[in-house]
Amino acid sequence: MSSSTAPVADWVTLDALNTDPLGVYRRLQEETPVAYVPAAERYFATRYEDCRFIESDPTIFTSTVPDPRDLMPRAIGHTMLRKDDPEHAADRAAINPALRPRIVADVWKPMFERNTRTRLDRLIEAGPGADLDAEFSAPLAADNLIAMLGLVGVDSTQMQRWSRTFIRAVANIVDDPDIWAECEKSNDEVDAAIEIAIPRLRAAPDDSMLSAMINGPRPVPLESVRASVKLTISGGINEPEHVLTSGVWAFARHPEQRARLIADPSRFPAAFDEVVRWLSPIGALTKLAVADVELGGFTIPAGSRVAAVVAAANRDAAQFEDPDDFSVFREKKPHLAFGSGVHLCAGSWAAKSAVGQVAWPMLYQRLAGLRPVDADAVQFRGWLFRGPTSLPVTWDEVA
Repeated sequence: MSSSTAPVADWVTLDALNTDPLGVYRRLQEETPVAYVPAAERYFATRYEDCRFIESDPTIFTSTVPDPRDLMPRAIGHTMLRKDDPEHAADRAAINPALRPRIVADVWKPMFERNTRTRLDRLIEAGPGADLDAEFSAPLAADNLIAMLGLVGVDSTQMQRWSRTFIRAVANIVDDPDIWAECEKSNDEVDAAIEIAIPRLRAAPDDSMLSAMINGPRPVPLESVRASVKLTISGGINEPEHVLTSGVWAFARHPEQRARLIADPSRFPAAFDEVVRWLSPIGALTKLAVADVELGGFTIPAGSRVAAVVAAANRDAAQFEDPDDFSVFREKKPHLAFGSGVHLCAGSWAAKSAVGQVAWPMLYQRLAGLRPVDADAVQFRGWLFRGPTSLPVTWDEVA
């Protein structure tokens, strides 16, 4: 059977994607799992197998071909996300030594523990009713990232501002000049921080990502160093931040599961995978079709932007039993929350350790009865990146 043109889902709006993306994806999966969405200027693929296929072969769906609609290069430079192998492999190989499981366990996990204790103390000082996301999750993610990158003289507030500025710029499809001005300022500040760090790390190499890039067997050009650092800042805060906060909210909505996790904290890393599947912090990954290609029975024209909607794929009933149910004890199956193939998120091991091995267990150990003030009032926002806007919490006693 020959393929036909994919249907147009002109009923999808950016507001609906930002406020209720799962509702949009559910309808797309039921009616047309591959569709062109004019509001997003992309073809959407919402089934697990189609999304995995998009991520699997760069000769069909590329990250390399320049696309004037792609705002990432303008916002933060030519990052490895916009490269295919062998250029991507070279950038990835340069940072991998800092993110290997052994380094995460031996070097970064003790640092995660120190930072978590500090941020927990500050959350406790803020008292019941404090916003877990603003007082704990976001600054902790920033603290951890500063150390892993190897920057000095940078504080958590500054790092969070950089991250949010870059994310807004990457999504600045309305071409807001104020966003671009703030992005330029953040770029200059990050470049300056890198310039300060490089001489120190050349004189005294350490286990950080920046040290790995400039001291490896094949040192990375400064332009690529800057782009990799900015890419890491863009995703390295909001993803662990959102997972951490979303998990506390999800556990509160499922108290029996929460009780079992608290009784056996070794289960929290497995819970991490369920939280990122059920509430994917990264909603979609976009590629460019190299040539006309068939996807889901439809022809995607060459040059089209195609979004692998991983938040939808992670709720595909063909891959996961009862996909809309939250269960930290479900059968383990691969999800796409951190992508797949060569572009699988390099920091996934570190995020799982920082949140699943450290932050959640320490939170529930120190704060007996930790729970949202009003779980029903929590709002989630975004579709390319998605997480709770805030989560006021309370607790019964401090250990």
